[in-house]
Amino acid sequence: MIEGPYFVLTVAGVLGTGLVAGVFCAFSTFVMKGLAALPPAQGVAAMQAINVTAPAPAFMLVFVGSAVLCAVIAVVTFVVWPDEGTVELLLGSVLYLFGSFGVTVAANVPRNDRLAAMEPGTPEAVAYWPTYVSEWSMWNHVRMVASAAGAVSYVLALA
Repeated sequence: MIEGPYFVLTVAGVLGTGLVAGVFCAFSTFVMKGLAALPPAQGVAAMQAINVTAPAPAFMLVFVGSAVLCAVIAVVTFVVWPDEGTVELLLGSVLYLFGSFGVTVAANVPRNDRLAAMEPGTPEAVAYWPTYVSEWSMWNHVRMVASAAGAVSYVLALA
């Protein structure tokens, strides 16, 4: 069984990846559906406001902090190579680092940047809004599943 500081790191990994999964779950299950139900100009303006407030310190501490923690867990796992939980620890780290953090950087943020450059009521923004909602939501589902699976993998490493 994992013990000592390594146990604490893994529990923190469960907590961080689980919290991020919860945020993404909220967006996947009701936030984006609510925004999509608004008239496009209002949906665009609301999402732009969310995207301005999302990188607040509280969320970034959890989101980026979890990425750093997952990287530390992966490195420590390679160095220590525990008798139990090695596969689960490495899998949890990979799932979060690539499936959550990596997808955010490669897929969601570029869409957010494109939306941010548009005026909410313009024909361009109104035309892009359904595509944005569909594509952004699809990638958010990936982030949600990857974060939750990372948390489950870390829990399995503790079992």
